[in-house]
Amino acid sequence: MAKTRTERIDSIDEQIKQLANQRKQLIQKEKSQERKDRTRRLCQRMGLFEKMLPESITLTDDLFQTFLEKTILTDQSRRILDGLTAQNTAAAAPIRASAAAQSAATPAKKSTVMAQHSGKDEDADEGNGETQTP
Repeated sequence: MAKTRTERIDSIDEQIKQLANQRKQLIQKEKSQERKDRTRRLCQRMGLFEKMLPESITLTDDLFQTFLEKTILTDQSRRILDGLTAQNTAAAAPIRASAAAQSAATPAKKSTVMAQHSGKDEDADEGNGETQTP
């Protein structure tokens, strides 16, 4: 039985609403993950800071802020941070290139694995902690 144009339009409108809701949910999940990652990073870094400078634990928030301003905002601290940032950027470039090459080779790897292990789940070999190079 053929649908009328009105029914088809209504069906497409419903699909649009569903896709919009899916988009909202994905955005919420992404923001939630970003918040969790930030919280984890802050806790790890502050824990390291307190481990290295246990005297800072007793400082009030104002005194701690003053300490940071006087130590971190110096020219020497700025040069050290800039140097570390440059190192991190330089080190991250080959890693990104390697990850891109691996993701491009992934479909071929999966089909090879499937041919070797017929009957096994496609995802069974992934996530086992082994790093494979292309």
